[in-house]
Amino acid sequence: MPIAEAEVKVDKKPAAKAARPRPAAKKWSKTTVNFWLDSFLLVVFLFLCWVTVILQFAFPSPYVAEAWSLWGLDYLAWADVQFVTTCILGAGIILHVMLHWTWVCGVITSWRRKRRGETGAAKDDGSGTIWGVGLLIAILNVLGRGIAIAVLTIQGPAL
Repeated sequence: MPIAEAEVKVDKKPAAKAARPRPAAKKWSKTTVNFWLDSFLLVVFLFLCWVTVILQFAFPSPYVAEAWSLWGLDYLAWADVQFVTTCILGAGIILHVMLHWTWVCGVITSWRRKRRGETGAAKDDGSGTIWGVGLLIAILNVLGRGIAIAVLTIQGPAL
């Protein structure tokens, strides 16, 4: 018995294309991450400014602010909030610079090439990352030494 032409289904897609899974949708683009990080940094910065103004103008001098409190927090607790907010802001700024490191290296390379009078495309040999890590180590050393000097030379009240 012959098979009717209408009953035969012909798959015109090649087997390799039909079996290949679709790539996952990209959820976070670099632009989206940068936008949300920058928005977060703005909010943290504004909060830090607000806390600093509270400490400077709402409370009296720290010497007489011992019994004062605002919304259940005394002067020292507000100073702790200020310190933690500063640390969060600093970590966010470091992350921001890390995400823009290629751009930073490109700008510096462009300035150096322009200053030397070079033309043409610059080669990315990874030296920007090495310089960046070296700069970060140097900055952390300077900050660490400054903190160590302050801790070693602080003087308590005279008895």
